[in-house]
Amino acid sequence: MTKFEIEEKIVAMLKTVFDPEIPVNVYDLGLIYKIDLSDNGEVNIDMTLTAPNCPAADFIMEDVRQRVESVDGVTAATINLVFEPEWDKDMMSEEAKLELGFL
Repeated sequence: MTKFEIEEKIVAMLKTVFDPEIPVNVYDLGLIYKIDLSDNGEVNIDMTLTAPNCPAADFIMEDVRQRVESVDGVTAATINLVFEPEWDKDMMSEEAKLELGFL
């Protein structure tokens, strides 16, 4: 499997992770800032949350880690929580904006 194919599977898996309070996945919400896949299958993901004090932060990050590690070709996943740049609704996909009534 190529690196690109693994990255596509990671994105597909990220689209199955939801913030319990928002009916849109973390990828379409724009919470995933960076996916860095090394040649040995280790993935580093920079992600943020809609609010720094999100009560579900640990749950969401662990869900992301477990799901990404379940992808064929991924040997380990490290999830880095970042707040720069600060998230805002303009980072959401068109589908997410539509789902949440921002369009």
